[in-house]
Amino acid sequence: MNARNLIFLVSTLAAAQETTAVVTKVIDRKLKLPAEIMPYQAVDIVARVQGFVERVIVDRGSAVRQGELLIELKAPEMKAQLAEHEAKALAIESQRAEAEAKQAAMEATLSRLKDAAKTPGAIAANEIVQYEKGVEAQKALIRSIHTQAAAARASAAALNEMLEYLDISAPFDGIITERRVHPGALAGPSAGTLLRLEQTNRLRVVVAVPESEIGGIIRGAHVPFTVQGGVSGSGVVTRLARSLDPKTRTMPVELDVQNGSGVLAPGMYAEATWPVRKAKASILVPPTAVVTTTEKMFVIRNADGKAEHVAVSKGVPVGDLIEVFGDLKAGDLVVKRGSDEIRAGQTLK
Repeated sequence: MNARNLIFLVSTLAAAQETTAVVTKVIDRKLKLPAEIMPYQAVDIVARVQGFVERVIVDRGSAVRQGELLIELKAPEMKAQLAEHEAKALAIESQRAEAEAKQAAMEATLSRLKDAAKTPGAIAANEIVQYEKGVEAQKALIRSIHTQAAAARASAAALNEMLEYLDISAPFDGIITERRVHPGALAGPSAGTLLRLEQTNRLRVVVAVPESEIGGIIRGAHVPFTVQGGVSGSGVVTRLARSLDPKTRTMPVELDVQNGSGVLAPGMYAEATWPVRKAKASILVPPTAVVTTTEKMFVIRNADGKAEHVAVSKGVPVGDLIEVFGDLKAGDLVVKRGSDEIRAGQTLK
């Protein structure tokens, strides 16, 4: 080896063994994460009772208020059943009135008989017993009639309540986003959706947060986002799913967003600028200090002048350094330009 090559080799080894101190720092950074805009509330409106659609008062795009009438149904057979139950209840009430009058007359007669029986031989004892049994039988009949009347009234009340369901109203303020029915159609619990109502003046922005960043989620944080066309907004971190999607290894996190202007719409895709602040300081080294081979990834620590291979894994870039995970601490000296040619236990100069 000539002198020039020897000088080059020595200078190369010296550069490769230059050390730098490990840095620890709490990382604040921003991630661009995909998000989906969803209505704050949404419901498919169906008929609770079976009937024919008489009138559809709203259409797609209609803004409605809570309690506002949306659809009217008609069910003539239900009204006929109601009239029948009401007539039956009245008839039973009439029977009860007659039975109660008869009971009163029987009790009056029984009272007279008992008074007469005070005179020996005036009334046979068996006759009083028969009247007492008749009064008890009449009381039992009245109780039965009372039960029948209560059942008839309950049936009429139930039908009245069901008739109220023929008028379908909005459960909350929102926009009709779908209409699937027209007058004359048969509606009912099994007939499917009539309308779809969505609340859009308040929205949920659902952000898919990666598993590695879940620990940095801060409830109440304000998160900006943008959608196509340059529209931007911000929301407040309000709800966490507390469960990961096994396919994407992400956790859905919801932001509450006010949308009084109506610029945003459910179904839009957004890009959220997600704030990341780790709970503890990260270990940072120069990217050149990390050695990657087919077998392992490591940095070379100066351990009392000897090379020590410390297994690490990479995190995120932070300026001109990179985050690593491994058995390192602040102040450790690592070779700035690591190489697998520097063997463990080799003397570092």
